[in-house]
Amino acid sequence: MHFIQAVTTIWEREVKRYGRDRARLVSTFFQPIMFLVIFGSGLRNPLSAGGLGVDYLKFMYPGIIAMNVMGIAFFSSISTVWDREFGFLKEILVAPVPRSAIVLGKALGATTIASVQALVLLILAPFIKVSIDPRTVFHLFVFMLLLSFAISAMSLVIASIMKTMESFGVLMQLFIFPMFFLSGAFFPLTTAPHWMQIISRINPLTYGVDSMRQILLAPQTDPAVLTKITLQPIYLNVISLAIFAMIMISISIVNFRKKD
Repeated sequence: MHFIQAVTTIWEREVKRYGRDRARLVSTFFQPIMFLVIFGSGLRNPLSAGGLGVDYLKFMYPGIIAMNVMGIAFFSSISTVWDREFGFLKEILVAPVPRSAIVLGKALGATTIASVQALVLLILAPFIKVSIDPRTVFHLFVFMLLLSFAISAMSLVIASIMKTMESFGVLMQLFIFPMFFLSGAFFPLTTAPHWMQIISRINPLTYGVDSMRQILLAPQTDPAVLTKITLQPIYLNVISLAIFAMIMISISIVNFRKKD
């Protein structure tokens, strides 16, 4: 009970802190819309002629959702660096609570924030003619939680070793854009060069984009077409993300157990 209470308290603090920052709420909502409108409209006609087999906006839409999940999960972990820089993290670390409770509380807070806000993007689906039934929404949300948790765990590893918010911001940008562009959000990785496919396999966002694309497009896309634009079955993506998340959480716990 003491462990659960500690996790819940830290989770609640992370969620409330994010909810009070209206600037971040607005920016993280409109950024994916900007990508969808600009890239989707600009590349729609050129790539439609490339034999993709599916409308480009529909193809890119799952990648935009995954990008939103990744961005919010990364930015949510900046609170850890803020807490370290202003001394609050030391107060938490000296409290009689397990380090694993601190890590899980922060990771679950970022997971909740990223998943809920990314779910709001589903209201854009009718505008690009993507039909979504309640079962699809449920499956998509479950996978959003898994992807959010994996990315949050990864960002906590980075935050646990960064001493200032400036250094965290620089390193975060170094990770975000390569992860996004190598995730298959803009183009099918099945047609990418072999070296790019190898790199994409170590990118957790790849498995998120691949699964969300299958969940959203499977009910309205020919199976033969879907096979050409996706990497592997959803269950393999789930296993890959779960293993990645466990590794990242374990590293974060080890780093938090060290003297701050």
